[in-house]
Amino acid sequence: MKLCIPAIGQNGIEDTVGQHFGKVSYYTLYDTETKEATVIPNTSEHNGGTGLPPEIMAKEGVDIMLCGGLGRKAVVMFEQSGIEVYIGATGTIQDAINAWESSGLKKATQDNSCSGHGHDEGHDHEHCH
Repeated sequence: MKLCIPAIGQNGIEDTVGQHFGKVSYYTLYDTETKEATVIPNTSEHNGGTGLPPEIMAKEGVDIMLCGGLGRKAVVMFEQSGIEVYIGATGTIQDAINAWESSGLKKATQDNSCSGHGHDEGHDHEHCH
């Protein structure tokens, strides 16, 4: 299984979980079978590139994303890409992986996602907890 965790930097599982998954500079990919971590840049339109994070992750073969939180629209986009999302990830990438492996993260649904904060229509605020 391939996990994806938004990261602040390029230090693999030692790095810190980025709390705004769409705007982080990097994603750490972790293969649960080989225990190998790879870091890829976030080339989405949020960072001046093209495409959206779920599209980038789908191309990388990601099965599951671990993040702090995300908006309802993002949950739907990940579902459409066939990627399960678990929320509540904090600390290091390794902490997030450990929490997921021990069932310490909650599966994201449209019901437990953050609704917008009312100050930027059309933009889901993925950083809410």
